[in-house]
Amino acid sequence: MINTDVVIIGAGPCGLFQIFELGLLGLKAEIIDSIRQPGGQCTELYPDKPIYDIPAIPMCTGEELIQGILKQIEPFEYGMHLAQEVTTVERQDDDSFVVGTGAGKQFHARAVVIAGGVGSFQPRAIRAAGVENYDERSLHYSVRDPGVFGGKKLVILGGGDSALDWVLELNGKANHITLVHRRDEYRAVDASVNKMRALAAAGEVDVHENSIVVEFIGADGELRAVRIENKEGKATEVSVDHALVFFGLAPKLGPIAEWGLDMNRKTINVNTETFETSEPGIYAVGDINYYPGKKKLILCGFHEAALAAFAIKQRIEPDRKVHVQYTTTSPIMHKRLGLDN
Repeated sequence: MINTDVVIIGAGPCGLFQIFELGLLGLKAEIIDSIRQPGGQCTELYPDKPIYDIPAIPMCTGEELIQGILKQIEPFEYGMHLAQEVTTVERQDDDSFVVGTGAGKQFHARAVVIAGGVGSFQPRAIRAAGVENYDERSLHYSVRDPGVFGGKKLVILGGGDSALDWVLELNGKANHITLVHRRDEYRAVDASVNKMRALAAAGEVDVHENSIVVEFIGADGELRAVRIENKEGKATEVSVDHALVFFGLAPKLGPIAEWGLDMNRKTINVNTETFETSEPGIYAVGDINYYPGKKKLILCGFHEAALAAFAIKQRIEPDRKVHVQYTTTSPIMHKRLGLDN
């Protein structure tokens, strides 16, 4: 059994920043996530996607944001437990919690923060003949190293921001790009759609609209071609080395949906004064929560984490008033940040 002040479920940007806000108040945390690296969607799906709305950072990638937060929380004592799904949260007689994972770990904490984003998620998979032979080799649902695709022939599937972002990013680096979308209308921002259409008009990118990939062709995990079929049934075989699929996420709340919390569809209702859920001592920050006026922005999640931390401190120490102290001038804050050495 690991004893701590707070267990945080979800190691995305809001969950990681929750460690910082708790640490400033002298609270220790253990953070758990089902994926194999910290960062949530920023790391898993959009590591190179530019982010422009983090205060004082004109632009950073998803990966850079996560690395910055990991650097920021270095002064604090915390534990990180990845590739583990939280399966049980049990309230104890003293109103503390025992949190258990599918890997058999148990944690004892005075409070729990759910920062699970859209829940436990996986990219929506493509269904096509032979597709099972290429997963993780020539078939990709995210881009971790764009350099892998330099000089290669690519087919990119999807019509949202991710698909078009990578068409634009990899154009001129890949040998050739073919975009396949099952409709002729796109979910991406207009600027990206216009740029893609300009590339298509210039012959730099091939675009197959109202079409799907029905077969993957190759051997030993190495993709050689895909067969594309339009809605009239006409088939075209295109030579490719790699397929990048961006059909969006299939979010699953998993065990969270069974914990007796007051839900709003697939999100958790919270009190905006404390970001506490309907269960005292269990809080929710980031995309997983809901309240009137909720905006699913990372910077809003940071604000929620700060207020949740103060509420948790008051819960753990109910007889002491929790004062706001400024990191600029507070000796206590400097000590906790390791600045007094």
